[in-house]
Amino acid sequence: MDKRVVIAAYRRGWITIRECAQLLGLDTAQVTGLLKADRETGGRRRKRHAHG
Repeated sequence: MDKRVVIAAYRRGWITIRECAQLLGLDTAQVTGLLKADRETGGRRRKRHAHG
């Protein structure tokens, strides 16, 4: 399953933090840290496309 889908489901309240962690193969502390880091960096990162 796509990690972004799992995280989105958690943020929408469809699954618990424990379920989110299980689906991602992490423990709840790691997921909490991941979400905190994502929030601090502004969420979505811009992808750079090479033009040639």
